[in-house]
Amino acid sequence: MTQLYLQATTIRHYALALSAGVFAAVALNSSPASAACPVAGITNASLTAALQAAVTAGNGGLGFPMWATIVDRDGVVCTVARSAAPGLQWPGSRVISAQKANTANAFSLPSFALSTANLFSATQPGGSLFGLQESNPVNPAVAYVGSSATWGTAGDNLVGQKIGGVNVFGGGLALYNGGLVGGLGVSGDTSCADHNIAWRVRKALGLNNVPSGVAPGTMMASSMT
Repeated sequence: MTQLYLQATTIRHYALALSAGVFAAVALNSSPASAACPVAGITNASLTAALQAAVTAGNGGLGFPMWATIVDRDGVVCTVARSAAPGLQWPGSRVISAQKANTANAFSLPSFALSTANLFSATQPGGSLFGLQESNPVNPAVAYVGSSATWGTAGDNLVGQKIGGVNVFGGGLALYNGGLVGGLGVSGDTSCADHNIAWRVRKALGLNNVPSGVAPGTMMASSMT
């Protein structure tokens, strides 16, 4: 009986230790993870600065504050930024910016860039890509985690997560730096303004070495894709 009691006690202690380890791992994984941005030096601060400069440059939209998100080649969010104080951007546009970044990355190739604006016509009813926007849903378990006070900061809970999603209007661009390194998404204004601001941000970050795209001509391709 004594031996059985000792065995049972040992098993119970082992189970408690294992449970503690599992809960500790869950706790660690619940905080925002760090993800390496496509190019060294791109941080929340540098993306915020580029976004703020682009918003004030005049983009033909409503002049609203904006969100920007960068994902790496695996679709993992590495930074999220906002151009103004909390509550001044459309809250829903945060996830849309991440969705656009994911789309531009997911449907671009090292030799061929595709922007979210390029997808608009083909995804309308009767178009050859109609329904594409339903093909990769946003992960809701990732999209809305955390306090809105941290959204757009270095502590944004999207960082280190795969957001997913497909968006088919302007504001998502592939990022190139000696190759395809990820995607940028911008949202918060009209779709045309979103595209213009994304183009300015990508250029400011030096990630606009676009190889080719849908539009003919190098200059037009880099503007549209």
